[in-house]
Amino acid sequence: MPRIAYVNGRYVVHRDACVHIEDRGYQFGDGVYEVCEVTRGFVVDTVRHLDRLNRSLSELSMAWPMARKALVVVMREVIRRNGVVNGLVYVQVTRGVAGRDFVFPSPDTPPSLVVIARKFNMDTVAKRVENGLKVITVPENRWDRVDIKSTGLLPNVLAKQKAKEAGCQEAWFIDTDGMVKEGGSSNAWIVTRDGVLVTRPADHGILRGITRTTMFDVAEKLGLKIEERKFSVAEAKAAREVFISSATTIAMPIVEIDGATIANGHPGSITLSLRQAFFDVAEKIKA
Repeated sequence: MPRIAYVNGRYVVHRDACVHIEDRGYQFGDGVYEVCEVTRGFVVDTVRHLDRLNRSLSELSMAWPMARKALVVVMREVIRRNGVVNGLVYVQVTRGVAGRDFVFPSPDTPPSLVVIARKFNMDTVAKRVENGLKVITVPENRWDRVDIKSTGLLPNVLAKQKAKEAGCQEAWFIDTDGMVKEGGSSNAWIVTRDGVLVTRPADHGILRGITRTTMFDVAEKLGLKIEERKFSVAEAKAAREVFISSATTIAMPIVEIDGATIANGHPGSITLSLRQAFFDVAEKIKA
């Protein structure tokens, strides 16, 4: 079945979708995005994702492309038309189409909106969970406003490519003090020897991940303690468990960092319990 996208007011087959040459997202990366997990026919954490979209738009003085409720309708329709039961729905908003100029265009320039959905290969996902992922570390080289979910992701692209070339699946950005910030497309976590979950505070320097936020609710349900503090690469390598979180990975075990094996080299029980409990705790709407 052809994949269907929603592009600026029309549902179109992917191959027929076009981006205007003067769209500011294309020319400047002047846009923001959100990715929502779709699991068992439900869209997960929609409220929190759209709240963060609202914040990103506000921080960049960008208008909503349509009413929030209407966007939810479009998201669900794109999911339905693509027959996605387990996968993701991607929403991107740019400042719109205008003659190339660094300053903002006229306030009446309509934002551009693209919504796509795609399926996950659940066998591939299961294999990743069973085997765990490997990460490399790279120096932090991104702009300071990583709290905005911007489409300007070139440093992330380069980091993820470096990870792929090293036989790994994720790259962690490391600050000048040797502390872990976050992954190229995920938040970073460790589990201490005492079973405490540790993740870097999201007040500055990392994206406040929606899955990360919901993970606090999951941990509370499971009776697990969370500490928001910085942790070093060395502490991560010595941890009981390591995992990442994102809308496309939920809680995904990490078994190796820069070639160093984590614990016994297998996914940890706490990570797997968080993953197992996530769907029941998260907010969800029928797709």
